[in-house]
Amino acid sequence: MALQVKCSTIPEMFEKISQKYLNQSRPALYYKSEGNFLPISYKELRENVRSFANGLFSLGVSNGNKIAIISENRPEWFVSDMATVSIGATDVPMYPTLTPKQIEYILNDAEVSVVIVSNQTQLNKILKIQDQVSTLKTIIVMNETYESTFPNTFQIKKVMQLGIEYEKTHSTELENSISKVKAEDLLTIIYTSGTTGNPKGVMLSHSNIISNMTACMNEIPIDDTDLTLSFLPLCHIFERMGGYYSVFGCGATIAYAESVETVRDNLGEVHPTMMTAVPRFFERVQTRLIKQVDSGSPIKKKIFYWAMSVGKNYLCASKSGNVSSSLAFKYKIANALVYKKLKERMGGKLRFFVSGGAALPKSLGEFFASIGITILEGFGLTETSPVLTLNRLNDYNFGTVGKPLANVEVKIAADGEILAKGPNIMVGYFKNQTATNEVIDKDGWFHTGDIGMFDTNKNLVITDRKKHIFVSSGGKNIAPQIIENQLIQSKYIDQILILGDKRMFCSALLVPEFDNLTDFAKSEKITYTSKKDLISNEKVISLFSAELERLQKDLANFERVRKFRLISDTFTIENNELTPTLKVKRKVVEEKYSSLIEEMYKLG
Repeated sequence: MALQVKCSTIPEMFEKISQKYLNQSRPALYYKSEGNFLPISYKELRENVRSFANGLFSLGVSNGNKIAIISENRPEWFVSDMATVSIGATDVPMYPTLTPKQIEYILNDAEVSVVIVSNQTQLNKILKIQDQVSTLKTIIVMNETYESTFPNTFQIKKVMQLGIEYEKTHSTELENSISKVKAEDLLTIIYTSGTTGNPKGVMLSHSNIISNMTACMNEIPIDDTDLTLSFLPLCHIFERMGGYYSVFGCGATIAYAESVETVRDNLGEVHPTMMTAVPRFFERVQTRLIKQVDSGSPIKKKIFYWAMSVGKNYLCASKSGNVSSSLAFKYKIANALVYKKLKERMGGKLRFFVSGGAALPKSLGEFFASIGITILEGFGLTETSPVLTLNRLNDYNFGTVGKPLANVEVKIAADGEILAKGPNIMVGYFKNQTATNEVIDKDGWFHTGDIGMFDTNKNLVITDRKKHIFVSSGGKNIAPQIIENQLIQSKYIDQILILGDKRMFCSALLVPEFDNLTDFAKSEKITYTSKKDLISNEKVISLFSAELERLQKDLANFERVRKFRLISDTFTIENNELTPTLKVKRKVVEEKYSSLIEEMYKLG
């Protein structure tokens, strides 16, 4: 399919779509309130965006200002974002999980003048750092009740009321503003972790996003009969482009999940036809399903695994175009006994998932495909708006990230790094030309930092990360060195290796500083016969748990180590675990302790 309207900017897209469906009874959005999903019509949504935009005008906000949004997914996020870009301002979205210290850096670096927060918890973070952010002029709170010591704090509905009054005497200002927004104007600055410790602000223009939306929607069949359940953070470029701008531009309805934890229930309530998700979601679904099956009766267990075997055989036969009548019959029975019930758990109407944010394990894609649920995996980065390649419904191959979009060029450099060029490549890093020049060469090729190759069918295969920054299965970019440098401050930790690439959470291998640890053992009167005996002591394990908790306070939740294992042997150059400059050889250590690492992730 394709976008329902022709547009060159996001506010132009919103204006045309909201006008097109203005008088339809079908809602634009759904949100959960007091146990029920409630609708928001296109007319109401349009009025809210216009009122809020005019309200921002009334507060002195104008073209070129930076507005931060710190909120969970909810209709007010949509309204805040669309109003911001409609007045020609640039938004700076942030994860609600960020700490005050992390928020402070971004607000100062982006020179933010207005911060929109969802609730008292987020407001408290701003109040802690308000004196350190000289550009901050206004705070707006989505929730109706709050307490604030900041003089210019407003509730979002109050700003909308101000906007309604303002529009009476400035009836054409918003239309004029929208018409002045150009394709090349800065739409958003999204901060992403870098190797230096401070995040970099990725500048994306309207044309960056519109070009990516257009190319993706020419490949993915979404129209105004579709409904998507949105649960990935809207501050993440994948959800913002794929689960928000694109689906809205196709006329589809968006339902906001209450939280990640309630997605399973919400699926059965809203019955989505398509969804964006990350590998972590599929991992959880599979883990929960297998656990339920294995705890069930022997006959149910036997039927399930028989059906999975049939599904796998059917999938392979379908790709080769050689499905026998007996296999088709078995698949029909397996569908009635198993697949149909599993699909009903997903709402019963789901046509496909789009997976992004992190690599989807081949086995996971095949597992869901075997039961008739297709997952289309793509590849990209914040800097590429984000999609570079994509598996299609009629052309997908698990273990690959598909073929490049029609308006994107992808090539493999001599060292194996994946390079890309196209209208979706970022403008650059905000106030950081040096970093921009490091990733965009003189010929305009963006260096992704990923290593890959094309298979015989011209599908891109990601084989490794060029740098050590990894991506969790939840789609979060994580720089392990930053975490390692934070935790190594403990006098009880000598060496550390942070893990978490394509995993549900961060874990760590820790080599204790044994001189200090033996002192601790003496003070606690712990008896032991060897280093291995010492590190298995419950008091020692509790000590390291407390140390991690103490040192992780300034890290975001997704950066924090949830599980760890203590190692008795120090990493050495002689054992090939360290480089001559004493840096840990990640691959060597991970291979050596693979069983210990897998043990940490067995139960998630």
